[in-house]
Amino acid sequence: MAERQNPTERAELARALRSAVRGEVEFGSTARALTTMDASNYRRVPLGVVAPRDAGDVAAALAVCREHGVPVVPRGGGTSIAGQATGTGVVLDLTRHLNGILALDPASRTAVVQPGVILDDLRTAAAPHGLTFGPDPSTHSRCTLGGMIGNNSCGAHSVAWGTTADNVHALAVTRYGGDTLRLDRGTAPEALTGLPELIRTNLAPLRTGFPELPRRISGYALDALLPERGTDLARAFCGSEGTLGVVTEATVRLVEAPAARALAVLGYADEAAAAEAAPGLLPYHPLTVEGMAADLVREPAGLPRGAAWLFAETGGATPAEARAHAERILRAADALDGTVVTDPAGQRALWRIREDAAGTATRMPDGTEAWPGWEDCAVPPARLGPYLRDFRALLAGHGLRGTPYGHFGDGCIHVRIDFDLLSIQGVARFRRFSEELADLVVAHGGSLSGEHGDGQARAELLPRMYGDELVALFSRFKDIWDPDGGMNPGILARPARLDENLRFEVLPKRPVDVEFGYPHDGGDFSAAVRRCVGVAKCRTAEPTGTGVMCPSFRATGEEAHSTRGRARLLHEMLAGGVIAGDGRDAGVVITDGWRSTEVRDALDLCLSCKGCRSDCPVGVDMATYKAEFLHHHYRHRLRPAAHYTMGRLPMWLRLASPFAAALNALARVRPLAALAKRLAGVAPERGIPVLARETFTRWLNRRWGKGTFIFSNDEVAMVWPDTFTERLSPEVGRAAVRVLEAAGRHTIPAGRGLCCGLTYVSTGQLDKARSVMRRTLDRLGGALGTPVVVLEPSCAATLRTDLPELLHDDPRAAELAASVRTLAQYLEEYAPDWQPPRLDRPAVGQTHCHQHAVLGDAAERRLRERAGLTGELSGGCCGLAGNFGFERGHWEVSATCAEESLLPSVRAAEPGTEVLADGFSCRTQLEQLGGVRARHLAEVLAEGLGEGTE
Repeated sequence: MAERQNPTERAELARALRSAVRGEVEFGSTARALTTMDASNYRRVPLGVVAPRDAGDVAAALAVCREHGVPVVPRGGGTSIAGQATGTGVVLDLTRHLNGILALDPASRTAVVQPGVILDDLRTAAAPHGLTFGPDPSTHSRCTLGGMIGNNSCGAHSVAWGTTADNVHALAVTRYGGDTLRLDRGTAPEALTGLPELIRTNLAPLRTGFPELPRRISGYALDALLPERGTDLARAFCGSEGTLGVVTEATVRLVEAPAARALAVLGYADEAAAAEAAPGLLPYHPLTVEGMAADLVREPAGLPRGAAWLFAETGGATPAEARAHAERILRAADALDGTVVTDPAGQRALWRIREDAAGTATRMPDGTEAWPGWEDCAVPPARLGPYLRDFRALLAGHGLRGTPYGHFGDGCIHVRIDFDLLSIQGVARFRRFSEELADLVVAHGGSLSGEHGDGQARAELLPRMYGDELVALFSRFKDIWDPDGGMNPGILARPARLDENLRFEVLPKRPVDVEFGYPHDGGDFSAAVRRCVGVAKCRTAEPTGTGVMCPSFRATGEEAHSTRGRARLLHEMLAGGVIAGDGRDAGVVITDGWRSTEVRDALDLCLSCKGCRSDCPVGVDMATYKAEFLHHHYRHRLRPAAHYTMGRLPMWLRLASPFAAALNALARVRPLAALAKRLAGVAPERGIPVLARETFTRWLNRRWGKGTFIFSNDEVAMVWPDTFTERLSPEVGRAAVRVLEAAGRHTIPAGRGLCCGLTYVSTGQLDKARSVMRRTLDRLGGALGTPVVVLEPSCAATLRTDLPELLHDDPRAAELAASVRTLAQYLEEYAPDWQPPRLDRPAVGQTHCHQHAVLGDAAERRLRERAGLTGELSGGCCGLAGNFGFERGHWEVSATCAEESLLPSVRAAEPGTEVLADGFSCRTQLEQLGGVRARHLAEVLAEGLGEGTE
């Protein structure tokens, strides 16, 4: 099986595929770079990617690949953590087109789906009928049904509803070469040549060689072929990890979803105590019994007393019935402490801690990196407590740390471990630990994989679990299905070594010279990029609650425009030209480093919303990475026009300010405005904002007049004259002064000529940004450290994060960052007894994405509540995002982002509803796309104060 092809052979393969399939055939650097990795420790570079449009395309692609001797790997959401969704041949992307729900029958409680259907989409379609699909991995918002079948996925509710294999009725499967089979309990084994003989001559090992436990996922499920089990070919196919064929259609079972749910949260002294208690809860028929320890929970707010917890979810026809069920479990549990949570929002908050663990566990509390590889071993639930004690002892013996959590009711443990996978010695220890842990799991009667499959991470060790005889049968079963060995070779049967193809070996061994400090990654840009482990929360179809990440992916649906996709491209950029440690060519995809057009094009649609900084479970900060890349990419080169215009907006507005009236008049002359926009790199659809005739600072100085005033520090509030408030919306500043004075504060400007450097940072002009920031620090002088009110959220976020991370060598930067407050934060801290005016009306609008990601909006929520402004502001991003939405070529994505949450929420609002938007970009987007005038919270409060003098 050819794993490497020369350029001529690759071109011939691409031509053959393009002539045979109707879907996309992509052999370029970007497509290949995006699929080198899944959510595992492994990296394999494919020849190309095919996105088939239908089952016929799948068959045609498999026939061409067989003819050319090229391996194939089916790929869904790419969230596999054992390496089985990577390959060196052709990757079949089954998410782009084969993602339909073909039928849903509430009477028979079945659905017919294509492999690329997102689990949450199926659950949403089933919900109106009171049904759901039982298995629910924590990646339910982006994992696909095809991937779940391939890995036999489980999820938190498996104690009630079983694994994916338990919920599959029938499968349509296409084999390598293109022939198709339909698999169900009625399919005769004769459908596959050689299968009846394999069963007939090996009944004894098939009957005795498989341990009985609820989470035995490892290897092939050959015991499903036993006559007494119905010779169920569909069940035997589940968990085959793409090594036998490609699912093109699946008939799955749906289960009744409880109308109401409650959550019993139980606290224990340690995780072993929680593990030993978990089996005792199963007779009470909970929907879930999940466990986690304190070393995974950064903020244990809302959790009962203890160092480890069990989450036991219950269901009922009514909230009272669900609560009563949970209270029975609470009374029966021998726990240190416990509580029952019935509030849906409270339950979601607790589940979010658990679901994000696959990401948050990749960083230890001290910032040390931790990795998958032994993510989901399973033992009989009754053995879980002793196993965890032995597991902890094994970790300590190897000098390793991990944070176990997972499905305690099923005996399945997830853990990320702080392996050193960058050095030869560290990789050797990874191998030794893996071998010893495999032996430990087997000694406790367990399975090497309890949920995510074996992949490359564990398949090499299957003989330790099953013995050589049964593993030999695995190879025979694989050969019956795939005699040419073209389906996902190196996985399950005749596997690759667990320490081969590690994705870290291609990265630079020394830190890359960069501009930002990357304080959470030891100053190492490679370590920052390594943060992305591929859990793909950025690929959700809609923001979660008030979340932001990732608006460009939701607008385009393309992997290249997700946070994960961009991180993958940056990883491949860093790998360019690097040779693997043993001298092998590591498979370079992107060869021109910081000059890469592939990375530039992917980052072009990043809105720098900073949503990933807070919403990504591992804190990937793509806005910073984008600024870093643009700085290097355009260094000593001509930049796009927008970088010289909007990227240097503070300078141009300062120069234009004396001529505001004339320039505003000229902007209304359409031919002149069109010419100006074309020269400036501005989208022609955009209107030009109106310049203020009087700046905020001039108004404030004029208001005070001449003379000397003496105030105590307890009375003075300093307001930051950001560019937008200063020269485009001074009415916001004037309103803030009214509010601050009503709260008993005397307001003064923080200084003249101050600038946070936002526009320079967002366009990657980091030398200029650094110069502007240092000048600002110099001008602040003795005022440094004094709390300062910043009214524009994007500027506040820049001062809070970009400033100290770019000027990491200047202690004044951290001092200024610590002094930044939003208006609501300042009032809450320095005027806690002030009562805002009662406005008593509903409000809609949007929390600024930078506020959500960096500053938090808790103080704003409390201030709105005290003022009687009811309702929730929407999540997502407005789509304008500073210069992004103004730049030529970004109009369509910008408008699509606005139409996702913001504009629909405003259109649906009742008359008299207040439209709030603290960000200038958000207000501009609402005005230009929705014809709505939104206001800063300061303006609304100031109006509520009544008439006042200026």
